[in-house]
Amino acid sequence: MHWTNKHTLHFPTITRFGPGVVSELGDYLRTMNLNRPLLVTDPALRDLDFFKKIARELEAKKVRPIVFSEINKNPVKKNALSGISVYKNDNADSIVAIGGGASMDVGRAIALGVYHNRDLFDFDDALGGEKYVREKIPHFICVPTTSGTGSEVGRSAVISEDIGHKKRILFSPKLMAKMVFADPELTMNLPPKITAATGVDAITHNIEAYVAKGFNPLCDGIAAQGFKLAALALKNAVKRPDIVNRSQMMMASLMGACAFQKGLGVVHSCAHPLSTKYDTHHGLANALMLAQGVEYNMPIVSEKYRQLSSMIGEKDFMPWLRGLLSEIELPQNLSNIGARVEDIDDLARLAMADPCHHANPRACFEEDFKMIYHKALR
Repeated sequence: MHWTNKHTLHFPTITRFGPGVVSELGDYLRTMNLNRPLLVTDPALRDLDFFKKIARELEAKKVRPIVFSEINKNPVKKNALSGISVYKNDNADSIVAIGGGASMDVGRAIALGVYHNRDLFDFDDALGGEKYVREKIPHFICVPTTSGTGSEVGRSAVISEDIGHKKRILFSPKLMAKMVFADPELTMNLPPKITAATGVDAITHNIEAYVAKGFNPLCDGIAAQGFKLAALALKNAVKRPDIVNRSQMMMASLMGACAFQKGLGVVHSCAHPLSTKYDTHHGLANALMLAQGVEYNMPIVSEKYRQLSSMIGEKDFMPWLRGLLSEIELPQNLSNIGARVEDIDDLARLAMADPCHHANPRACFEEDFKMIYHKALR
């Protein structure tokens, strides 16, 4: 059965996919003549058995890893700057990001900063910073341990300002990983709540990419199939995990990140301020806003939601979506993260400044965001 086999994919970068592929990391590094990788991970993963096993297997291959784990849940600039210093001071020759979106964001930002002497936020995509990415980038490898962000196949890093936590997007095609080891076995011990939140992140990416305005049939096809995979696998991945549904979720995550090259939308623009203001996990933030975002767009793209419903054998999209969120026990009310009515003006201002809604099929203005947040607080 293909979900339990190993595969090599060549889209959008070289990806080894399947149970057990992470054991190939050491041989790959040796083949590339790399023996001093900086392993970028978060503090929680650093102490887990599977991470220690990866490090031991690298050492057995005569590879001498350096571990860097100074990463916030929502990464900030100082995390990247610290990693750049460690890379240079310890004479690293490559970067291996192991973890979820935070690890890959910081790993990618470190890779950007090693040979570029500009301020990191000069590379902000909103300011046209890609034009400054002229120097080489260290050999960059991704090993995802969650199935949500799809950052392993991304070309950008989301890094927040140290004070104020405004999110900056550092972008360049040069930041695409040279190699990805997507091993669903690494997700088998994820707690149900993390599986649920990251899984909704993957579903959100596919949904928003599918309904985003603009012409990109390639992304539409990937988004539709990625949505189907995640929508049919997520509940069991949370409640009754096995290697097949975990593999399907990892692929759906990867597909969502490919698809949202077309764009995202109102859900992400509403979710990002929740991470900024309350330090909310990104997947949970999407879960809190997903139903409201779909409802806002429904008058404009109801046919597209109907198409997605039909792919999973459902008649009505909204009842199915709310039912799924309830079944995997994710909250759907902003009061669960401490949001208050008096916060809404600030949240709406931040959402309006977020670029994701520019691709939304229905135009969004500050008053619209206030209405959406008010509904999410009921």
